[in-house]
Amino acid sequence: MSLPGQSFRHLAATLFVVLAGMVAKADAPKADLDTLLRIQGDVQKLLPQVKPALVAIQTGGGTASGVIISPTGLILTAAHVVGKPGRDIRVVLEDGTTTTAKSLGLDQATDAALAQLKDRGKPWPSVNLSREIVKAQPGEWCFALGHPGGFDKARGPVLRVGKIIKQTANSLHSDCVLMGGDSGGPLFNFAGEVIGIHSQIWEGRDQNVHVSMAPFLRSWDAMQASQVIKVWGVGAGGYLGVATRMTDEVELEVADVIDGSPAHQAGVRVGDVILELNGDAMTDQQQFTSAIKAKAAGDTVKLKLRTEAKERHVPVTLSTRPKEEG
Repeated sequence: MSLPGQSFRHLAATLFVVLAGMVAKADAPKADLDTLLRIQGDVQKLLPQVKPALVAIQTGGGTASGVIISPTGLILTAAHVVGKPGRDIRVVLEDGTTTTAKSLGLDQATDAALAQLKDRGKPWPSVNLSREIVKAQPGEWCFALGHPGGFDKARGPVLRVGKIIKQTANSLHSDCVLMGGDSGGPLFNFAGEVIGIHSQIWEGRDQNVHVSMAPFLRSWDAMQASQVIKVWGVGAGGYLGVATRMTDEVELEVADVIDGSPAHQAGVRVGDVILELNGDAMTDQQQFTSAIKAKAAGDTVKLKLRTEAKERHVPVTLSTRPKEEG
């Protein structure tokens, strides 16, 4: 499969120029030629697999993007793209075919939204989303797809390679160059999974913001039911019931355990060093907090803890954060 009007040889040359330009920046991490060639090769393999799921969205007088993540035609996009539930939106597929989708629910607090394509009697092209949110760490390579300026069949989708700059509880920042029309489009990891949805486009290329998969996974049922989420309070997501601190040895330590909390009931103790969560190494407080907030009440997480010289694995079933009195 080739890009419309552009051979893979041309694409490879373009990607190499883009990657080389990134490395040439004074503030960019150093990368050797082998790394650039590997990334180029990975993108060439992944692009034919993922670009059929990319769609252009036309609402009113504006254009945006989205990505199909199920054979039944479920679309991830940005809340500011669809505006409200129940809207008919025009969707343009890779081959230029136009169809209609209906907006479902949205999370106004994080800019996440779902839409549903109408049934066409056969599966829609789709990609997977990543459920391992914590793995999207700063320094990881990624690539963005979208339709900047609107759908252009002769040009095809536009791909930009970059790195994750920052991870928060609900978002990722990357240095992938975004433009108007990219909003709602997908950010991919190098497993071909969606890790973010383009949300805010800034002048500084290292400040582009993508909604992470955390809000989607956290409010999946509500959004499929066409509900609107307006605010997430402190402690959104699952409730563990611990406070943490960084030690002088730069390790994540449990500083307090709330009586009666899921952590207390599971046997987590003050002084335990948190080594891993669900097999992923925990290196700082923000990473750990984001990983817990990405889980819902009722989810079970597996902590790897160390007390003095002994390590143990502790499963903890998260609950709903208790309401404050007063």
